[in-house]
Amino acid sequence: MNDAHHEEVQSHVKTYIKVFAALAVGTIVTVLASNIHLGIILGIIVALLIATVKGSLVAAFFMHLSAERKTIYWVLVLTATFIVVMIGLIMFAREDQQGRQQGIFAVPQRHVPVATSE
Repeated sequence: MNDAHHEEVQSHVKTYIKVFAALAVGTIVTVLASNIHLGIILGIIVALLIATVKGSLVAAFFMHLSAERKTIYWVLVLTATFIVVMIGLIMFAREDQQGRQQGIFAVPQRHVPVATSE
């Protein structure tokens, strides 16, 4: 029984090392993506995708959610859906604020194109 326990621990350690390597690669991808000018909306989408993948790895393996019941997954899916809907509403509302110096998404003057009469 001791050998079986040792093999199980070794299996878990290998899994944790693989997840750690994936998270390290995800961190490098995050840093590289932050150096690319993607614009506001595309930048947010890329950042959320990277964060979702990394957060899913942490939740599934380090928080042991991969062995939980289906109810936990439904709660996670509901939460993720709610987050996507809320961010979509914020982005939709952001379009109303372009060029105005008020609200949560105030656009600095240097980013507002100046209309020239030619």
